[in-house]
Amino acid sequence: MSAEAAVRAVETAGLGQQPGTPTFDGARPSAVLVALADGPAGAEVLLTKRAGHLRNHAGEISFPGGRIEPGETAVQAAIREAHEEVALAPAAVQVRGELSHLSTVVSRSYIVPLVAHLGERPSLIAEVTEVERILWVPLTELAHGDTYREEWWGTPPLDRRMNFFELDDETVWGATAHVLYELLCVVYGPPATRTAL
Repeated sequence: MSAEAAVRAVETAGLGQQPGTPTFDGARPSAVLVALADGPAGAEVLLTKRAGHLRNHAGEISFPGGRIEPGETAVQAAIREAHEEVALAPAAVQVRGELSHLSTVVSRSYIVPLVAHLGERPSLIAEVTEVERILWVPLTELAHGDTYREEWWGTPPLDRRMNFFELDDETVWGATAHVLYELLCVVYGPPATRTAL
């Protein structure tokens, strides 16, 4: 599947802010860029490994993104952060849709995931004070049964599904895995309904 086809699936799904999205008092608005580009295996998503010295989420896999500054839109914030973190040229980014907004308890963030089409995979440079490594991961790899697993955390009825993606030497979890899971459900359908990719 091409990046364009994956982005069209997100556009058609019409997600974004859903009724009943939990929020927390004092949650800080943030935006992440779910950037899709065409690679050798079809559509690939841009992820970063956060620098190990960062105060929050050090060494974790994430999307480029961060806080929405006063006077900024979510789109402007996501594009600015991607430019700062991996030198992604703003002119190369075509934001075409959103996935469901989510709130996180630990970092007290309200996150807007913005899906963008980049065309061919651009050349990027990691800002070493923020990013240890840049990853381009094929969607087909993420959707593969050996890559994905889920666990239930908490005590019923307050338990919740936690998504995990095992990528060679990295584990993607938390909000990033939640967004990836929804992206894959939109593009390929729920895990139980997928045919071999």
